[in-house]
Amino acid sequence: MKRFILLFAFISALLSSCSSDYTILKSVGSVILKPDSSVKLIDGTITFTVSSVTNNESEDITQEAVIYIDGEPITGNTFSSATVGTFEAKAIYAGLESDPVVLTFHDGTEINFEKRVLIEDYTGTWCGYCPRVAHAIELLKEETDNAVAVAIHRPTSNEASLNYDPYNYDASELEALLSTVGYPKGYLNRMTLWQSPEPNNLSQAVGLTQGLNPKLGIAITSVVEETTINLDVNVKFGKDFTGSGIKLVVYVLENGLIYDQVNYTSYYGGDHIVHGFEHNHVLRECLTPLLGEAVTGDMTIANTFTKSFNVPVPANVENAANLEFVAFVTDADGNALNVRSNHPGEDQVFEEL
Repeated sequence: MKRFILLFAFISALLSSCSSDYTILKSVGSVILKPDSSVKLIDGTITFTVSSVTNNESEDITQEAVIYIDGEPITGNTFSSATVGTFEAKAIYAGLESDPVVLTFHDGTEINFEKRVLIEDYTGTWCGYCPRVAHAIELLKEETDNAVAVAIHRPTSNEASLNYDPYNYDASELEALLSTVGYPKGYLNRMTLWQSPEPNNLSQAVGLTQGLNPKLGIAITSVVEETTINLDVNVKFGKDFTGSGIKLVVYVLENGLIYDQVNYTSYYGGDHIVHGFEHNHVLRECLTPLLGEAVTGDMTIANTFTKSFNVPVPANVENAANLEFVAFVTDADGNALNVRSNHPGEDQVFEEL
């Protein structure tokens, strides 16, 4: 009996020691480090959040992760610099590292703008694997407010076809520039393929909202009156873009469109047909050429280019109250430099940092 008591005490002490000396970490698929801004004035404070993505679910792990600046751990989740310069930040949790983030502190002599990422989702109501990208966009919007989505429905308006889509938009001119055939496919900033499976590669998209500043900002003013759209798209330059070959693209989108979605994925309940699926950010019309319209005028630092539109609401729009406008500027190679979305009645200012 005495031996049994001693053995029980030893096991109890061992278990107590384990519970106090060790922390069991949650299973993690990937780690994402997000600063509230990657560009700040000197003496400004950058606040970080860290999240983990596991089994397509995101969880805030800021308090458990360790954040490093130029390889040195910091205390807490904020960082400031009293001098002009760039710094590399990363987070580590459970042995996994986030993608690095480049931080810039400036003295106010530069013009910098909020940086957003464009996602063009080539999709279809008939496409069973397309809900994968739609779900990834939903997850991405939980990670960052700086993602702008456009759903480009393909491939045919022929009602007799098995691939009929009532929202089909002929983007063949644009798709001809891309290297990926078939659907689904998501492209970031127009020319960069979002690696599949997209829900597991959120950090690729988040990373494009950070780092090197685009030096170009967009502000949109919109008014929809009965059957007419009045739109002003303003582009401000933070450096000299003269001779750069930049172009403007302006989309008209519609949200809240209800139509059954074929589904071969486990998302949205895993049903083969998702009845009453809500399709958002659906491309209805492009107000410029699909590959962009040349930006002209004085494109030196601090100057602004304005393009105004007075056009009828597209005939295919079901509800003008659900309109959305997206404007972005591409470089000479077609890559989107910056993008912004706008809803009817919104009068935006430039997002200068």
